Amino acid sequence: MAKRTSSTPPAPAPRKRLSVAFLLADSFTLSAFANFVDVLRLAADEADMSRPILCDWAVLSDTMTPVRSSCGVRVTPDTSLRRAGKFDYIVVVGGVMGDKPALSRAESAFLTARAEAGTPVVGLCTGVFLLHEAGLLDGYRCCVSWFHHQDFVNRFDSVQPVSDQIFVVDRDRLTCSGGHGSAHLAAFLVSRHVGQSAAIKSLNIMMIDEALRGDEAQPGQQTARTPRDDLVKRAILRMQQNIEVPLSISALARQLGVGRRTLERRVLADLGQPPSKLYLDIRLDRALQKLRSTNDPVAEIGLATGFCDGTHLARVLKAERGFAPGEYRKAQASPQEDLPAVGILLNPRG
Repeated sequence: MAKRTSSTPPAPAPRKRLSVAFLLADSFTLSAFANFVDVLRLAADEADMSRPILCDWAVLSDTMTPVRSSCGVRVTPDTSLRRAGKFDYIVVVGGVMGDKPALSRAESAFLTARAEAGTPVVGLCTGVFLLHEAGLLDGYRCCVSWFHHQDFVNRFDSVQPVSDQIFVVDRDRLTCSGGHGSAHLAAFLVSRHVGQSAAIKSLNIMMIDEALRGDEAQPGQQTARTPRDDLVKRAILRMQQNIEVPLSISALARQLGVGRRTLERRVLADLGQPPSKLYLDIRLDRALQKLRSTNDPVAEIGLATGFCDGTHLARVLKAERGFAPGEYRKAQASPQEDLPAVGILLNPRG
Protein backbone atom coordinates (compact mmCIF):
# COMPACT_ATOMS: atom_id res chain seq x y z
CA MET A 1 0.00 0.00 0.00
CA ALA A 2 1.45 3.29 -1.00
CA LYS A 3 2.38 5.64 1.80
CA ARG A 4 0.17 8.65 1.96
CA THR A 5 1.91 11.93 2.23
CA SER A 6 0.34 15.00 3.72
CA SER A 7 0.97 18.46 2.44
CA THR A 8 -0.15 21.82 3.72
CA PRO A 9 -2.06 23.70 1.05
CA PRO A 10 -0.66 27.12 0.30
CA ALA A 11 -2.27 29.96 2.19
CA PRO A 12 -4.65 31.95 0.03
CA ALA A 13 -3.47 35.37 -0.99
CA PRO A 14 -4.95 38.13 1.15
CA ARG A 15 -8.01 39.69 -0.42
CA LYS A 16 -7.61 43.30 -1.44
CA ARG A 17 -9.39 45.33 1.20
CA LEU A 18 -9.18 48.75 -0.45
CA SER A 19 -9.07 49.55 -4.15
CA VAL A 20 -8.75 53.13 -5.37
CA ALA A 21 -8.72 54.69 -8.85
CA PHE A 22 -7.37 58.17 -9.57
CA LEU A 23 -8.42 60.65 -12.22
CA LEU A 24 -5.79 63.37 -12.51
CA ALA A 25 -6.97 66.76 -13.72
CA ASP A 26 -4.82 68.81 -16.04
CA SER A 27 -2.33 70.77 -13.84
CA PHE A 28 -3.25 68.64 -10.82
CA THR A 29 -1.67 69.22 -7.41
CA LEU A 30 1.13 66.69 -7.09
CA SER A 31 1.36 66.84 -3.28
CA ALA A 32 -2.33 65.99 -2.84
CA PHE A 33 -1.98 62.94 -5.10
CA ALA A 34 1.36 61.83 -3.63
CA ASN A 35 0.22 62.12 -0.01
CA PHE A 36 -2.92 60.11 -0.68
CA VAL A 37 -1.31 57.34 -2.70
CA ASP A 38 1.66 57.02 -0.34
CA VAL A 39 -0.65 56.24 2.57
CA LEU A 40 -2.19 53.47 0.46
CA ARG A 41 1.24 52.17 -0.54
CA LEU A 42 2.52 51.99 3.02
CA ALA A 43 -0.68 50.41 4.32
CA ALA A 44 -0.71 47.75 1.60
CA ASP A 45 2.34 45.77 2.73
CA GLU A 46 4.76 45.13 5.57
CA ALA A 47 7.21 47.93 6.37
CA ASP A 48 7.57 50.01 3.18
CA MET A 49 8.00 47.17 0.67
CA SER A 50 5.24 48.71 -1.49
CA ARG A 51 3.62 45.48 -2.70
CA PRO A 52 -0.11 46.09 -3.35
CA ILE A 53 -1.30 43.26 -1.08
CA LEU A 54 -3.99 44.86 1.09
CA CYS A 55 -4.58 47.91 -1.09
CA ASP A 56 -4.28 48.56 -4.77
CA TRP A 57 -4.55 51.69 -6.87
CA ALA A 58 -4.55 52.77 -10.49
CA VAL A 59 -4.29 56.00 -12.45
CA LEU A 60 -6.99 56.02 -15.12
CA SER A 61 -7.09 57.79 -18.48
CA ASP A 62 -8.88 57.59 -21.78
CA THR A 63 -5.79 58.48 -23.86
CA MET A 64 -3.02 57.15 -21.57
CA THR A 65 -1.11 60.37 -22.22
CA PRO A 66 1.09 61.56 -19.29
CA VAL A 67 -0.73 64.14 -17.18
CA ARG A 68 1.14 67.29 -16.25
CA SER A 69 0.97 68.44 -12.64
CA SER A 70 0.96 72.11 -11.64
CA CYS A 71 4.68 71.89 -10.84
CA GLY A 72 5.53 70.37 -14.24
CA VAL A 73 6.10 66.76 -13.16
CA ARG A 74 4.14 64.34 -15.35
CA VAL A 75 2.45 61.14 -14.22
CA THR A 76 1.79 58.37 -16.75
CA PRO A 77 -1.58 56.60 -16.33
CA ASP A 78 -1.48 52.82 -16.07
CA THR A 79 -5.07 51.78 -16.81
CA SER A 80 -7.38 52.85 -19.63
CA LEU A 81 -10.98 53.66 -18.91
CA ARG A 82 -12.06 50.73 -21.11
CA ARG A 83 -10.14 48.30 -18.90
CA ALA A 84 -11.06 49.87 -15.56
CA GLY A 85 -12.42 47.27 -13.17
CA LYS A 86 -14.39 47.77 -9.98
CA PHE A 87 -12.98 50.15 -7.40
CA ASP A 88 -14.05 51.07 -3.90
CA TYR A 89 -13.43 54.78 -4.57
CA ILE A 90 -12.82 57.08 -7.53
CA VAL A 91 -10.52 59.96 -6.50
CA VAL A 92 -10.43 63.15 -8.58
CA VAL A 93 -7.26 65.17 -7.97
CA GLY A 94 -7.73 68.82 -8.91
CA GLY A 95 -5.20 71.60 -9.21
CA VAL A 96 -4.82 74.89 -11.04
CA MET A 97 -8.17 75.98 -12.45
CA GLY A 98 -7.66 77.00 -16.08
CA ASP A 99 -9.83 77.87 -19.06
CA LYS A 100 -9.77 74.43 -20.69
CA PRO A 101 -11.56 71.39 -19.19
CA ALA A 102 -9.53 69.74 -16.44
CA LEU A 103 -10.88 66.28 -17.32
CA SER A 104 -11.66 64.94 -20.78
CA ARG A 105 -15.25 64.27 -21.81
CA ALA A 106 -14.64 60.54 -21.55
CA GLU A 107 -13.19 60.88 -18.05
CA SER A 108 -16.08 63.07 -16.91
CA ALA A 109 -18.60 60.61 -18.34
CA PHE A 110 -16.80 57.69 -16.65
CA LEU A 111 -16.81 59.54 -13.30
CA THR A 112 -20.51 60.34 -13.54
CA ALA A 113 -21.46 56.81 -14.56
CA ARG A 114 -19.51 55.22 -11.72
CA ALA A 115 -20.94 57.68 -9.18
CA GLU A 116 -24.49 57.02 -10.39
CA ALA A 117 -23.79 53.28 -10.10
CA GLY A 118 -22.96 53.76 -6.42
CA THR A 119 -19.17 54.05 -6.31
CA PRO A 120 -18.14 56.67 -3.73
CA VAL A 121 -16.22 59.57 -5.24
CA VAL A 122 -13.52 61.70 -3.64
CA GLY A 123 -12.44 65.25 -4.50
CA LEU A 124 -8.94 66.33 -3.49
CA CYS A 125 -7.90 69.99 -3.54
CA THR A 126 -9.88 71.69 -6.34
CA GLY A 127 -11.24 68.28 -7.32
CA VAL A 128 -14.29 69.45 -5.35
CA PHE A 129 -14.89 72.07 -8.09
CA LEU A 130 -14.90 69.30 -10.71
CA LEU A 131 -17.30 67.14 -8.72
CA HIS A 132 -19.68 70.07 -8.32
CA GLU A 133 -19.49 70.98 -12.02
CA ALA A 134 -20.38 67.37 -12.82
CA GLY A 135 -23.49 67.64 -10.62
CA LEU A 136 -22.17 65.10 -8.14
CA LEU A 137 -22.38 67.28 -5.02
CA ASP A 138 -26.01 68.39 -5.20
CA GLY A 139 -27.43 67.96 -1.71
CA TYR A 140 -24.05 67.10 -0.18
CA ARG A 141 -21.80 68.95 2.23
CA CYS A 142 -18.38 69.55 0.71
CA CYS A 143 -14.97 70.70 1.90
CA VAL A 144 -13.05 73.50 0.20
CA SER A 145 -9.68 74.93 1.18
CA TRP A 146 -9.95 78.31 2.90
CA PHE A 147 -7.64 79.57 0.16
CA HIS A 148 -10.20 78.66 -2.54
CA HIS A 149 -13.30 79.50 -0.47
CA GLN A 150 -14.16 82.76 -2.23
CA ASP A 151 -13.47 81.28 -5.69
CA PHE A 152 -15.89 78.45 -4.92
CA VAL A 153 -18.60 80.77 -3.59
CA ASN A 154 -18.24 83.04 -6.62
CA ARG A 155 -18.55 80.13 -9.02
CA PHE A 156 -21.31 78.23 -7.20
CA ASP A 157 -23.28 80.93 -5.44
CA SER A 158 -25.99 78.55 -4.23
CA VAL A 159 -23.55 76.45 -2.20
CA GLN A 160 -21.91 77.26 1.13
CA PRO A 161 -18.84 75.00 1.42
CA VAL A 162 -17.15 73.84 4.61
CA SER A 163 -13.85 75.72 4.74
CA ASP A 164 -12.75 75.21 8.33
CA GLN A 165 -12.20 71.41 8.26
CA ILE A 166 -9.50 69.34 6.59
CA PHE A 167 -11.98 66.91 5.03
CA VAL A 168 -15.70 66.15 4.96
CA VAL A 169 -17.34 62.73 4.59
CA ASP A 170 -21.00 62.95 3.58
CA ARG A 171 -22.34 59.52 2.68
CA ASP A 172 -20.69 58.50 -0.61
CA ARG A 173 -19.03 61.86 -1.26
CA LEU A 174 -15.68 62.65 0.34
CA THR A 175 -13.98 65.99 -0.18
CA CYS A 176 -10.68 67.29 1.11
CA SER A 177 -8.91 70.64 1.28
CA GLY A 178 -5.72 69.11 -0.15
CA GLY A 179 -2.12 69.25 1.05
CA HIS A 180 -1.38 67.08 4.06
CA GLY A 181 -5.15 66.76 4.53
CA SER A 182 -5.05 64.23 1.67
CA ALA A 183 -2.90 61.94 3.80
CA HIS A 184 -5.38 62.15 6.66
CA LEU A 185 -8.35 61.38 4.41
CA ALA A 186 -6.46 58.40 2.96
CA ALA A 187 -5.65 57.25 6.51
CA PHE A 188 -9.36 57.52 7.35
CA LEU A 189 -10.18 55.17 4.46
CA VAL A 190 -7.35 52.78 5.33
CA SER A 191 -8.57 52.65 8.92
CA ARG A 192 -12.11 51.93 7.70
CA HIS A 193 -11.17 49.14 5.25
CA VAL A 194 -7.82 47.72 6.36
CA GLY A 195 -7.47 48.63 10.01
CA GLN A 196 -6.36 51.41 12.31
CA SER A 197 -2.89 49.93 12.83
CA ALA A 198 -2.20 50.09 9.08
CA ALA A 199 -3.29 53.73 8.98
CA ILE A 200 -1.10 54.65 11.95
CA LYS A 201 1.87 52.83 10.43
CA SER A 202 1.52 54.70 7.15
CA LEU A 203 1.39 58.11 8.81
CA ASN A 204 4.29 57.30 11.14
CA ILE A 205 6.54 56.30 8.24
CA MET A 206 5.56 59.57 6.55
CA MET A 207 6.61 61.36 9.77
CA ILE A 208 3.07 62.51 10.52
CA ASP A 209 2.51 62.28 14.26
CA GLU A 210 -1.11 61.20 14.34
CA ALA A 211 -4.21 60.83 12.22
CA LEU A 212 -6.42 63.92 12.28
CA ARG A 213 -10.20 63.74 12.22
CA GLY A 214 -12.00 65.38 9.35
CA ASP A 215 -13.38 68.10 11.63
CA GLU A 216 -9.91 69.30 12.62
CA ALA A 217 -9.30 72.92 11.62
CA GLN A 218 -7.58 73.57 8.30
CA PRO A 219 -4.19 75.24 8.30
CA GLY A 220 -4.49 78.96 7.77
CA GLN A 221 -2.04 81.67 6.84
CA GLN A 222 1.31 80.95 8.46
CA THR A 223 2.31 83.73 10.83
CA ALA A 224 3.99 84.36 14.12
CA ARG A 225 1.22 83.82 16.67
CA THR A 226 -0.70 80.57 16.98
CA PRO A 227 -4.01 80.06 18.81
CA ARG A 228 -4.47 76.93 20.89
CA ASP A 229 -8.25 76.84 21.28
CA ASP A 230 -9.95 75.00 18.40
CA LEU A 231 -12.92 77.39 18.53
CA VAL A 232 -10.56 80.33 18.11
CA LYS A 233 -8.86 78.61 15.15
CA ARG A 234 -12.24 78.20 13.47
CA ALA A 235 -13.18 81.79 14.23
CA ILE A 236 -9.98 83.02 12.56
CA LEU A 237 -10.66 80.94 9.45
CA ARG A 238 -14.17 82.40 9.23
CA MET A 239 -12.73 85.88 9.59
CA GLN A 240 -10.20 85.24 6.84
CA GLN A 241 -12.99 83.96 4.58
CA ASN A 242 -15.16 87.04 5.19
CA ILE A 243 -12.87 90.01 4.58
CA GLU A 244 -14.69 92.05 1.95
CA VAL A 245 -18.00 91.95 3.86
CA PRO A 246 -17.05 91.39 7.50
CA LEU A 247 -19.43 89.48 9.74
CA SER A 248 -20.68 90.92 12.99
CA ILE A 249 -19.28 89.14 16.04
CA SER A 250 -22.79 87.91 16.85
CA ALA A 251 -23.17 86.44 13.35
CA LEU A 252 -19.72 84.87 13.59
CA ALA A 253 -20.63 83.26 16.91
CA ARG A 254 -23.88 81.90 15.45
CA GLN A 255 -22.00 80.33 12.54
CA LEU A 256 -19.66 78.67 15.03
CA GLY A 257 -22.57 77.40 17.11
CA VAL A 258 -21.76 79.32 20.30
CA GLY A 259 -22.97 82.44 22.05
CA ARG A 260 -21.28 85.79 21.49
CA ARG A 261 -20.07 85.99 25.08
CA THR A 262 -18.56 82.50 24.85
CA LEU A 263 -16.65 83.47 21.72
CA GLU A 264 -15.45 86.73 23.25
CA ARG A 265 -14.32 85.00 26.43
CA ARG A 266 -12.38 82.24 24.64
CA VAL A 267 -10.68 84.55 22.12
CA LEU A 268 -9.65 86.85 24.96
CA ALA A 269 -8.34 83.94 27.04
CA ASP A 270 -6.40 82.44 24.13
CA LEU A 271 -5.01 85.55 22.44
CA GLY A 272 -5.42 88.38 24.92
CA GLN A 273 -7.66 90.51 22.72
CA PRO A 274 -11.38 90.65 21.90
CA PRO A 275 -12.59 89.12 18.61
CA SER A 276 -13.52 92.57 17.21
CA LYS A 277 -9.89 93.71 17.53
CA LEU A 278 -8.63 90.40 16.14
CA TYR A 279 -10.93 90.73 13.12
CA LEU A 280 -9.80 94.30 12.46
CA ASP A 281 -6.13 93.26 12.62
CA ILE A 282 -6.75 90.45 10.13
CA ARG A 283 -8.40 92.89 7.72
CA LEU A 284 -5.60 95.43 8.12
CA ASP A 285 -2.97 92.77 7.45
CA ARG A 286 -4.84 91.74 4.32
CA ALA A 287 -4.87 95.40 3.21
CA LEU A 288 -1.12 95.67 3.84
CA GLN A 289 -0.53 92.51 1.83
CA LYS A 290 -2.40 94.06 -1.09
CA LEU A 291 -0.53 97.36 -0.71
CA ARG A 292 2.71 95.38 -0.74
CA SER A 293 2.02 93.05 -3.65
CA THR A 294 -0.25 95.02 -6.01
CA ASN A 295 -0.59 98.44 -7.58
CA ASP A 296 -4.32 98.56 -6.85
CA PRO A 297 -5.67 101.97 -5.81
CA VAL A 298 -6.05 102.48 -2.07
CA ALA A 299 -9.80 102.96 -2.51
CA GLU A 300 -10.10 99.56 -4.21
CA ILE A 301 -8.03 97.89 -1.48
CA GLY A 302 -10.19 99.52 1.16
CA LEU A 303 -13.37 98.12 -0.37
CA ALA A 304 -11.77 94.67 -0.77
CA THR A 305 -10.89 94.53 2.93
CA GLY A 306 -14.18 95.67 4.41
CA PHE A 307 -13.69 99.43 4.72
CA CYS A 308 -16.03 102.07 3.34
CA ASP A 309 -13.40 103.56 1.04
CA GLY A 310 -9.72 104.46 0.84
CA THR A 311 -10.09 107.32 3.31
CA HIS A 312 -11.64 105.02 5.88
CA LEU A 313 -8.82 102.51 5.43
CA ALA A 314 -6.18 105.25 5.74
CA ARG A 315 -7.76 106.64 8.90
CA VAL A 316 -7.99 103.24 10.62
CA LEU A 317 -4.49 102.19 9.49
CA LYS A 318 -3.02 105.42 10.87
CA ALA A 319 -4.83 104.98 14.19
CA GLU A 320 -3.96 101.30 14.59
CA ARG A 321 -0.47 101.04 13.05
CA GLY A 322 0.77 104.62 13.01
CA PHE A 323 1.25 105.10 9.26
CA ALA A 324 -0.80 105.79 6.14
CA PRO A 325 -1.07 103.58 3.02
CA GLY A 326 1.17 105.90 0.99
CA GLU A 327 3.85 105.85 3.71
CA TYR A 328 3.76 102.07 3.78
CA ARG A 329 4.16 101.74 0.02
CA LYS A 330 7.00 104.27 0.03
CA ALA A 331 8.80 102.31 2.74
CA GLN A 332 8.34 99.09 0.76
CA ALA A 333 9.90 100.76 -2.28
CA SER A 334 12.87 102.03 -0.24
CA PRO A 335 14.44 99.10 1.64
CA GLN A 336 16.95 101.37 3.35
CA GLU A 337 14.12 103.03 5.27
CA ASP A 338 12.71 101.53 8.44
CA LEU A 339 9.63 99.52 7.53
CA PRO A 340 6.56 99.75 9.71
CA ALA A 341 5.98 96.73 11.92
CA VAL A 342 3.30 94.46 10.45
CA GLY A 343 2.22 90.86 10.40
CA ILE A 344 -0.01 90.03 13.34
CA LEU A 345 -2.11 87.51 11.41
CA LEU A 346 -2.44 84.24 13.23
CA ASN A 347 -2.02 80.68 12.11
CA PRO A 348 -5.28 78.93 13.02
CA ARG A 349 -3.86 75.43 12.54
CA GLY A 350 -1.87 75.24 15.79
